[in-house]
Amino acid sequence: MQRSEWLQLLQPINHFLGCTTPDAWLEQAARPENLPILLRDHLICELKAAQSAMYLIRRYAVDDSSADALLQWLKPFEDFTYRQQGDWRALAGLSLKKSMIPQASSQYAQDLIDKMVLLIKEELHHFYQVLEVMAANGISYEKTTSSRYAKGMLRHVRTYEPQAMVDKLICGAFIEARSCERFARLAPLLPARIAEFYISLLRSEARHYQDYLSLAEHIAEADISERVAFFGKVEAELISNPDPDFKFHSGCPKHAASDQSAA
Repeated sequence: MQRSEWLQLLQPINHFLGCTTPDAWLEQAARPENLPILLRDHLICELKAAQSAMYLIRRYAVDDSSADALLQWLKPFEDFTYRQQGDWRALAGLSLKKSMIPQASSQYAQDLIDKMVLLIKEELHHFYQVLEVMAANGISYEKTTSSRYAKGMLRHVRTYEPQAMVDKLICGAFIEARSCERFARLAPLLPARIAEFYISLLRSEARHYQDYLSLAEHIAEADISERVAFFGKVEAELISNPDPDFKFHSGCPKHAASDQSAA
């Protein structure tokens, strides 16, 4: 992808997000000793993105047999990640074995299925690609703890429907948009082959954020700008505020934030 093309892709994303990634986070991410942490957490992020999309389909869009097929699709990836079972190379090419049957009572089920099944396919492919990058750089897979980021947004989701679903979709849009922004900001700071890989992810991540947002608008059947602004503020605070943990979606490194406050 040409630089002019990916800069154009980022324009609406940068407008959508409430802040840019802090330079202090980028400085940490560029350190060679932090590359294993970055890639391992990126790997987990890809799986969690697939799981989140799967949850939305199972919860809101399909019958029980389709829901079971989705679980079986993700199971080998979850076995490898959480139980460290199986050879990661066996994950190549695994696909959904059943057509999704939409709930007859849902007017938005097919749209949700179409967008989220494609998203799952792409996120699982990215998961495998991250494992390939890790192997090429001599980085073994190890379990890693989650960052505060996604939980920090999801705890603000409303508890009644369809508002809960709309909020989850808006959160998904911010997570995908932030991932896209970070891939672009990170690329110039990383080894060339990893940089090329991150640039290759921009187009799909940009579309994922748009898909989440369009689904939220479709299901809400009302103006969602107030909720988007609310979650934009929450997301920006998570990214900008001091964070003791370094992860792919972590906030400003705590020592850097302290230094800035002292200055």
